[in-house]
Amino acid sequence: MSYNVKKIHIGKLIHQKVNEKGIDMYRIEKFLKCSEEEIFSMYQKPSIDTEILLRWSKLLKYDFFRIYVQHIILFSPSEKSKTEAQETQKLPSYRKNVYTKEIINFVLELLNSGLKTKTEITEEYKIPKTTLYKWIEKYNSRNSE
Repeated sequence: MSYNVKKIHIGKLIHQKVNEKGIDMYRIEKFLKCSEEEIFSMYQKPSIDTEILLRWSKLLKYDFFRIYVQHIILFSPSEKSKTEAQETQKLPSYRKNVYTKEIINFVLELLNSGLKTKTEITEEYKIPKTTLYKWIEKYNSRNSE
């Protein structure tokens, strides 16, 4: 599944996954408890309710929420200082970012096309230099083989 990490249109992505899986419309209607018209309407929406997105994720056995997580990893603003953040934080914190294949491809494409330098990538997306260099070594060597 390919998509633009920067601009997410979840309806189109869901529709693409439905087509890939070849799921029957009747099954979708029963699982989501809605009409065919409502389903086609969802395909046109750039965003949908999280409860409905969760149902789509279960039906299609695909984590659509990860798409948003990838966006947050790449485009979120810088964190506050760690001590300040720890004092005010009520929700659980996650220790490590999870970089998916799509994020790695996106970053390497920026680098290989010359749109961004290694320094720009590490500063803008807060990706550690060692991580970026590992990606370059691992994935660019595969592409050249």
